[in-house]
Amino acid sequence: HEQLLKMMEERMMDVEQKLRLVKRLLQDKVNQLKEQLSKNMKADVMVKDLYVENAQLLKALEVTEQRQKTAERKNYLLEEKIANLNRIVKNLASPSFSP
Repeated sequence: HEQLLKMMEERMMDVEQKLRLVKRLLQDKVNQLKEQLSKNMKADVMVKDLYVENAQLLKALEVTEQRQKTAERKNYLLEEKIANLNRIVKNLASPSFSP
């Protein structure tokens, strides 16, 4: 009877030891998952920030492209005006040089 009791006690101690080990492993896993969650949350915030920044940059690019097109149109119109003025000056100067 005592030997059975001793075996049961040893078995209980073994089970308790294994239980403590499992508990420690589970706690390690919980800590690891908490750390990963924290990293994921930081990454999520960074992604959201980058998304907002990207939208702002796209808008700025759109505005810049529109300004460039406007400047190119104005430049083209100015070149046409210069060409017309040069033609007018040439026409005005031509009769005064002819005999």
